[in-house]
Amino acid sequence: MATGGCQCGAIRYAFYAPLENAHVCHCRMCQRASGGVFAALAGGAAANFAWTRGTPSYFASSSLARRAFCAQCGTPLSFKYDTPEARMYTTIGSLDHPEDVKLVKQYGIESRLPWVKFCEEVPEEITAASPQAQEFLAKMHNNQSQ
Repeated sequence: MATGGCQCGAIRYAFYAPLENAHVCHCRMCQRASGGVFAALAGGAAANFAWTRGTPSYFASSSLARRAFCAQCGTPLSFKYDTPEARMYTTIGSLDHPEDVKLVKQYGIESRLPWVKFCEEVPEEITAASPQAQEFLAKMHNNQSQ
């Protein structure tokens, strides 16, 4: 089980299964959503996830995904595509024990800032590298302010 929450404690969550696919995403959308140089996320099946205290607020960062955050303190909490089979991802920094997470992938490396150097041994992937990803993302409308 993994637990976490926001800075002020108003929102708490739990995963009732081991976290999967811990990764960082360097895409511009994740940079803007996290306010950092990348988003660090880990998650699993949505059925294994629950909000255990409070109700987060959401921002539909695109026509395909929503991001949860605490309306009181602003902590970014989660990312999930709006499809039935989508995995739920929480921000690694909001976990109670982020040190337990081992990164397995870096996504969106085409937007990685040139001075970001870390985890160079972690496999990398360009956004929309596969035909399936291209098809999925072709349907997306970005809702973030340009």
